[in-house]
Amino acid sequence: MKKILLIEDNPDIRENTSEILELDGYEVLTAENGKIGVDLAIKEIPDLIICDIMMPVLDGYGVLHLLSKNKETTDIPFIFLTAKAERSDFRKGMEMGADDYITKPFDDVELLSAIESRLRKKEVIKKSYNQDISGLDQLISDSAGDIELKKLLRKKPRFIARVIFRCISTTLTKGKSRLLKPMMMAKN
Repeated sequence: MKKILLIEDNPDIRENTSEILELDGYEVLTAENGKIGVDLAIKEIPDLIICDIMMPVLDGYGVLHLLSKNKETTDIPFIFLTAKAERSDFRKGMEMGADDYITKPFDDVELLSAIESRLRKKEVIKKSYNQDISGLDQLISDSAGDIELKKLLRKKPRFIARVIFRCISTTLTKGKSRLLKPMMMAKN
């Protein structure tokens, strides 16, 4: 069961969001402010964090900043959940390393979709792939499309380069790569 940390100061939103997540099968940890949230994240190492921005004691930006400096929590997917809908707020969160930004009010489908997408991306990044065409095929399949693949390319560029190089080398020696067939056909 995946563990989600929800950091939200509004008790009604915290309770309702927690219930949505629990009904979808997640284990939910809650914190009513950023300081408690950071302590809980370090102690529990959740699979994903959902965090409000405007909170007492420590705001969401401070939470993200502190967690990104900790080697144990730096790779945890982080979603801002906030009433701040200004473009500059969105950009600030994304530039700091947030993985997503959901504005209140939100519906459960939007929230659950964002969570599933971030957890899937985390699994693809952690997964090991064969260093050949089958590994590249599996990577493309797992990344669920071009957008996720582009994000993955930023995380594992050396791996991608090695696989592509090996595929091209194999193609030149055996002439069997599916990657180069369309290019070879276009040449003729």
